[in-house]
Amino acid sequence: MNTKYDFGAAPEANIVYVRPVAVADLPDEIRVQAVGLQTLYAVHDAGGERLALVADCKLAFALARQHDRTPVHVH
Repeated sequence: MNTKYDFGAAPEANIVYVRPVAVADLPDEIRVQAVGLQTLYAVHDAGGERLALVADCKLAFALARQHDRTPVHVH
């Protein structure tokens, strides 16, 4: 069969990537706000733009899901 079907937006459009970020590698204005933490978790869109920085991985996944995104780990 060669029938075309519109599946809507590509599934990748809803994927966001969650990765750990060392607080020491962040700008001073962010480090000041991360007192006592050594790692934050960044949420990035498919194009690599950082959408959020949060204190833990579970929070990053919850935030993504609240915004109808599918979070995946980046190693």
